[in-house]
Amino acid sequence: MKTEIVIGDTLDFETSVPDYPNTDGWTLNFRLIPIVTGTAISFTAAGTPTEDVDGYRVQLAPATTAAWTAGDYAWNSYLTKTGARVTLESGQVTLLPDPAVATAPRDNRSHARKVLEAIEAVIEGRATKDQEEYAIGDRSLKRTPIADLLKMRSRYMQEVANEDARDRLANGIGGGRKIQVRI
Repeated sequence: MKTEIVIGDTLDFETSVPDYPNTDGWTLNFRLIPIVTGTAISFTAAGTPTEDVDGYRVQLAPATTAAWTAGDYAWNSYLTKTGARVTLESGQVTLLPDPAVATAPRDNRSHARKVLEAIEAVIEGRATKDQEEYAIGDRSLKRTPIADLLKMRSRYMQEVANEDARDRLANGIGGGRKIQVRI
């Protein structure tokens, strides 16, 4: 199963479980359980497979997924047959809000990009402050040393650069990095 599903999109995929073919009467089931908030979601593979006649095909219409609630879910898949159940796989999936009906602002930045921008904002804010630590009465304030901020900034800059390269490759643009070869 995908790691992200956009609410309101068609969900259509196939899978096979060679030891438990659908032709033997098995039914493939999925259960999504919210990690924080939301309602549990259940669905079964009911489509006709095109790749493997003994496999399973999940086909859910946009109207079905449109009723889901955005958030992070733990999922598991299992097979059932009269008097039997076999657990297959589990994982985590994020249900993303439907962009066609969304009205609230949405921050699509990755964790690395958010942290990098926060670190850079702290560095910029510290440009006019020369104390790392001070105390007034019983209260004290200690700031993260600039050297530590710069080290964290470098780490997150690399993560963001890796994400950007991965996105460029996924879009067929190229990774943006040069590989030099000497002959």
